Amino acid sequence: MEYLGVNYNLKHVPALDPEFIPFGVWTDAYLKGAKHPIAIAVERDKGHVSVRQTFIHGTAEMAEADYRYVERYVKFLLWSIGGFRVSVCGCSGIAQQLKAAYTAEGVRFFDYDFFQKLYERELEIIDLPLSACPSPNESPRPIGGHMDGCRIGFDAGGSDRKVSAVIDGVCVYSEEVVWHPKTQSDPQYQYEGILDSFRTAASKMPQVDGIGISSAGVFIGNAPMISSLFIKVPRSRWDEVKTIYDRAGAEIGDVPVVVANDGDVTALAGAMGMDCGSIMGLAMGTSEAVGYVDKDKNVLGWISELAFAPVDLNEEAMADEWSTDIGVGCKYFSQDAVIKLAPRAGIELDPDLTPAEKLKAVQELMEQDDPRAQAVFETIGIYLAYTVVLYAKFYDIHHMMVLGRVMSGKGGETILANCQMVLKDEFPTLYEKVQVMLPDEKTRRVGQSVAAASLPDIRK
Repeated sequence: MEYLGVNYNLKHVPALDPEFIPFGVWTDAYLKGAKHPIAIAVERDKGHVSVRQTFIHGTAEMAEADYRYVERYVKFLLWSIGGFRVSVCGCSGIAQQLKAAYTAEGVRFFDYDFFQKLYERELEIIDLPLSACPSPNESPRPIGGHMDGCRIGFDAGGSDRKVSAVIDGVCVYSEEVVWHPKTQSDPQYQYEGILDSFRTAASKMPQVDGIGISSAGVFIGNAPMISSLFIKVPRSRWDEVKTIYDRAGAEIGDVPVVVANDGDVTALAGAMGMDCGSIMGLAMGTSEAVGYVDKDKNVLGWISELAFAPVDLNEEAMADEWSTDIGVGCKYFSQDAVIKLAPRAGIELDPDLTPAEKLKAVQELMEQDDPRAQAVFETIGIYLAYTVVLYAKFYDIHHMMVLGRVMSGKGGETILANCQMVLKDEFPTLYEKVQVMLPDEKTRRVGQSVAAASLPDIRK
């Protein structure tokens, strides 16, 4: 197989997506002949800087492949790490192309706008010589694992909100309430729902010592800077959104409140359940949600919004409607992947069904051992294996927990089995290092809201 002058090999071509070009596999083939060193530094809040050293070919013949590689690499770094300043060091021509792409009028206009809103400052692409590359400044920090005292754990989902009352690590009460935050433009709706859950949990304990919150979105401190829960709220009212969790917590008492991304809390639940680190949690649901804790069970301070990071270089791949880019994770590891692949397998889905209902329809066929549905989930399993190759280049992963509604039933079993089969066959060293798995029973018992309850350190 060949793409932009680079020959790469896939032993297991996905049957329903034969044009799939896995970014990680192509990268390995591309780098074999690349000898010109470059570096990319990404700066985010509080002066934190992540630096990656890599190579390009640097020849006229490989100019298109060089730009494709660096452009996708920078895109992946932005959506995994986050940042408002990207220094491209040692390849001035490519840096200038990227500067034109990341503007309000450029092809990466969505990313430019997203990160500008996230950090409340303009996203910059800086052209530097290799010798002037900024120095790295990373600071992983502990996340949760505190079980003492009386705690509220809250999980803010897009269709329901879950809350737990936890006393010395034991869940004494839990409830789940349907709500519709994504359709509400007045943040008072979300505030009242959050406060109602807090008060309910508080009523089940003699006191409240701390509140931990798992929520979709990207946070600076406890402030949601970008979150699908508030997607309809106008930016003119975003100051109310940024203080929403702290304000609700203050109504309960003068106690520590800690908010974390739901993906990181999923990884924390795995770390608590398995008592180990280097865990990535990957949830396949409405979209792709990812979180990670390192070997010391610390979070990296990265955004890990891999739903919008590239996994497929096929230039005819399906576009994501929100971010406008093609080949990004949400179209491969979510209900959208199932819906995309079903017609290719010969499954006709009623256009009047909701996306969740379309997923359920394919899953019902899978429970009946329908070979068409089998092909859908086999293809996603192959996607996942080749994407483990990619993710392992950026994260030190020993355990990858895959969960979410796409992973339920026989479909999830098929995804997992095919992923493991491809890794074992093509990447035996990676197969030995990374255990791709469903959450074990202990991890399931910990649960998202209970893991969230462990976030605050209540010691005075």
